[in-house]
Amino acid sequence: MVQGSLTKFAWLSIAAAIATIALKATAYYITGSVGLLSDALESVVNLVAASMALAMLVVAARPPDEMHAFGYSKAEYFSTGLEGALILLAAAGIAWAAIPRLITPRALEQVGIGLAVSILAAILNFVVARLLLAAADRYRSITLEADAHHLMTDVWTSVGVVVGVGVVFLTGLNRLDPIIAIIVAINILWTGVKLLRRSVLGLLDATLPAAEHGAIQQVLSHYELQGIHYHALRTRYAGRRSFISFHVLVPGDWSVQRGHDLLEQVERDVRAAVPGAHVFTHLEPIGDPAALQDIALDRADDKHEP
Repeated sequence: MVQGSLTKFAWLSIAAAIATIALKATAYYITGSVGLLSDALESVVNLVAASMALAMLVVAARPPDEMHAFGYSKAEYFSTGLEGALILLAAAGIAWAAIPRLITPRALEQVGIGLAVSILAAILNFVVARLLLAAADRYRSITLEADAHHLMTDVWTSVGVVVGVGVVFLTGLNRLDPIIAIIVAINILWTGVKLLRRSVLGLLDATLPAAEHGAIQQVLSHYELQGIHYHALRTRYAGRRSFISFHVLVPGDWSVQRGHDLLEQVERDVRAAVPGAHVFTHLEPIGDPAALQDIALDRADDKHEP
C-alpha cells in the first residue's frame, strides 16, 4: 500500500515536470528571455530527478532478502544524491547561457504573454510541491521530500524570474535579464549542495534527528528510575526506516524470562516514542565487568589483537 502511494506521487511529479517544461519553453520562445530559459532548464532537471525518484522508490520498497537483510531503504539516497548533482549541473548550464547575454544584451519580446505562461507553470509546481511535502511527512520519504523542496525552489525561481523580466520590460535595462539568470543559478546551486549533504549523511548512517533521539532517552530514563540501566545506545536511519539498538542492564539474579519480558516492554515503549522504528536490545547483568566493556561498536579481544 505504501509503495503504491509513493509511486503515485512520483508519477504526479513527472507529469508536473513535463507540463512545466512545455509551458516554460513556450515562455522562453515567445520572449527570448534567458531568465525564462534558466527557469525552463531547471524543470528539465525536475523531470530527470522525478524519473529517478520513481525508480528508486520501487527499489526501496522491496522486502529484505538474504543479500540485503536490512532492506533496500537506502536506495532513496541515490535518488537524492543524483537530484543534487543535477541541480548543480543545471546551475552551471544557466550561468553558461547567461554570461554571453550579459556581454551582449538583447531586447525582450511579447513579455506579457510569456510571463502569463510562466506564472501558470509556477502555480502548477507550487500545488504539486505542497502535495509531495505532505506525502513525504506522512511516509517519511526523503525522496519525496527532496523532490518537493526542489519543486519549491523552482517556484521561487519562477517568481524571481517573472518579477525580474517584468522590471526589464518596464525599464529597458536588458542586462538585468542575464543578471537574474545568474542569481537563479546561485540559488539553485545552494539547494543542490544541501541535497547532496543530506544524501551523504544518510549513506554514512547518521544518527536520528535530535527530537527522536531525545524521545528514546526519555523512555530509557524512565526505566533507570526503576533501577534498570542502559548503555551503547546507537541510532541510524535509512530512508523511511529507523534503527535503534542499546544494551539493557538488570540484576544478575533475574531469570531469563523476567529479563525477556522487560526487554519486550522496553522495546514497545521505544517504538511508541519513535513510530515504525526497528529496535534491537541486548540483555546484560549489572554486576558483570564485561558488561561495562561491551560498549564499543566493534568489540575486540585484546588477546587476539595483532
